[in-house]
Amino acid sequence: MSTEHLNAYRARITQVREAIAQQVIGQDDVVEGVLLCILAGGHALLEGVPGLGKTLLVRTMSSVLDLHYSRIQFTPDLMPADIVGTEILREEPGHGLKFVFQPGPIHGNLVLADEINRATPKTQSALLEAMQEASVTVGGQTRRLPTPFFVLATQNPLELEGTYPLPEAQLDRFLLKIHVPFPTRAELLDIVSTTTSNAQTQLEAVLSADEILAIQSTIRELLITPELIGYAVDLILHSQPEGEHASDEVRRYVRYGAGPRAAQAMVKVAKARAFLHGRLNVAPEDLRAVAIPALRHRIGLNFEAAADNYSVEHLIEHLLGRVGL
Repeated sequence: MSTEHLNAYRARITQVREAIAQQVIGQDDVVEGVLLCILAGGHALLEGVPGLGKTLLVRTMSSVLDLHYSRIQFTPDLMPADIVGTEILREEPGHGLKFVFQPGPIHGNLVLADEINRATPKTQSALLEAMQEASVTVGGQTRRLPTPFFVLATQNPLELEGTYPLPEAQLDRFLLKIHVPFPTRAELLDIVSTTTSNAQTQLEAVLSADEILAIQSTIRELLITPELIGYAVDLILHSQPEGEHASDEVRRYVRYGAGPRAAQAMVKVAKARAFLHGRLNVAPEDLRAVAIPALRHRIGLNFEAAADNYSVEHLIEHLLGRVGL
């Protein structure tokens, strides 16, 4: 892999970011986080209050990436078959009635799982196989999902009545959990001006599915030293409250620490970040930059942490300060 090769791919990603900026005002860190997930081949959980543009970002992403877009609005009465699909009886010419598979909305390249915490655990679990194995099993037959395959899910952290918090196993399937912040005053002025006029922006696809797969393959080839892999592993080990590396703070506030997928996620996303920043190898700053979004949904705090208003982000900052490199 040459530097010219890398620069050509990165120029394509720059075109994607410029196209997204025509529709999504501000939220640069959120856009980069979602792009990192896509480039690393993972799924993202976007958390923010209503009206911050989470759905718009995903819809815009599907417009600039030449992918089959699908949306699932999660509600309490949504059933697993509504997501993965089911077999229906259909009249076939010359063959009479025959069972045929009717694909559900999960059979897309880019799937928006909107307000994912409003569906029951039974329905949420229907996503587990799809997100981990990129396949679904219906009627005893396993069907592969199209590639590339991404789930970008949203949830609202405020309106918790009637919601079902995602279990740890489900959260672990998300490569990153990205917080969507409230826009600044300048961004809010642009949003109000743009969305209350007749101005419309027509977006064109600038990156194909094959190009995304090629970029993902290139990113996996980026170099990372054993010392940096060891750094990611040490962060995970130091988050275990029963482990020999646990600090007093971890023993006091942590209910469960991050698992092996957390270290894998950090390395994968750090490679994608190195690519975005024009490097052929992962740097320590890449791992530190992705630590919070990669770990915040994989560490559980206890009631004492809630009583002391101690956040998981505070804990991850504590781990980053404690684990040396």
